[in-house]
Amino acid sequence: MTHPHAHRRLSPFREEVSDAVTPRATLLVIGVVVLQLLFIASYVGALHKPRPRDVPFGVVAPQAAARTVARLERLPGSPLDPREVAGEAAARRQILHRDVDGALLVDPAGTTDTLLVASGGGTVLATTLENLLTAVERTERRTVRTVDVAPASPGDFDGLSSFYLVVGWSVGGYLCASILAVSAGARPANPRRAAIRLGVMALVAAVGGLGGAVIVGPVLGALPGGVLQLWGLGALVTFAVGAATLALQGIFGIVGIGLAILLVVIAGNPSAGGAFPLPMLPPFWRAIGPALPPGAGTWAARSIAYFRSNALTSSLLVLAAWAAAGVVLTLLAAALRQKRQRREREGGQGELGQERPYEPEPTGDGAGGRPDEPAPRAAGGRPRNDTFTDPDRAG
Repeated sequence: MTHPHAHRRLSPFREEVSDAVTPRATLLVIGVVVLQLLFIASYVGALHKPRPRDVPFGVVAPQAAARTVARLERLPGSPLDPREVAGEAAARRQILHRDVDGALLVDPAGTTDTLLVASGGGTVLATTLENLLTAVERTERRTVRTVDVAPASPGDFDGLSSFYLVVGWSVGGYLCASILAVSAGARPANPRRAAIRLGVMALVAAVGGLGGAVIVGPVLGALPGGVLQLWGLGALVTFAVGAATLALQGIFGIVGIGLAILLVVIAGNPSAGGAFPLPMLPPFWRAIGPALPPGAGTWAARSIAYFRSNALTSSLLVLAAWAAAGVVLTLLAAALRQKRQRREREGGQGELGQERPYEPEPTGDGAGGRPDEPAPRAAGGRPRNDTFTDPDRAG
């Protein structure tokens, strides 16, 4: 006699595959592939063909400022955004305040002009300005000498140490939040548990911020600037990224980790102005970079290290906004989840608030298929159970 449920018996291999390939797992795998392709598109799109675009640039030319500005504005591809500056002191001040990235001082009495640059803001941009202005001056039968107003540290090759420091802080932020999700669940059960996670995140941010500042400063000598300032910046960057990741996890569950990677790694890192400063990035990445934690952090780190902590306000406000939004959304998502769970528990009770009586499901398989009849007995006097039992659910 054929077992009535024999068709439900699967081989161990097929059972394992059927349990593993769930719709949820399929969607997560598809999400990973999408993130992979976006990573390639973002990094290659931002960095494959850098060129200067509308670089803020000062011109000091006592007798021919308007003509020089007009000549620089007409350069093919619009590499510069020139504006007239009153004198050399004003040009230096604007560079140190990060209002312009370079300036040309025209000597009306000679044929050698002076180019002011700041390699601390990115050696690639400083070199690009030097090559560009040298070619432009050559067409006028003039020469140019370069003066570095804010030089990069000898231990800061290509001015990338600030960028890598901020990347390390950012990675620490979303990795800590991700570990909390993996170990204790993506969504905290209530606001108290959410507050505990935020507290852990703040502690990690403080320790990681100090460690990074000490490594790039006293240990390696890669960046000048005060350790205390870099410590504060590192704590803010780490906490901003971590709190934002916690918020995304609280709203979207485990998918929130992927969204954090999308914002911080895929969109944030190539647009941060690290490998190539912002004026050398394509318009899209140049626009989003300052609004994301890696871009705001890199700008602030360079300002602390090379520009006497000028032009910090906007980047610190961006980081503070990410941190505040992360805290609020994390607590709000936990509160809403607790409220929803309470409502579901109350919905499982009777009208008078009493729990509904438990009614066990019949297990008999009596004659005629009626569940109220006792199950027939097999030889030996023990009940026969023809119902298929999934070994994974037994017990």
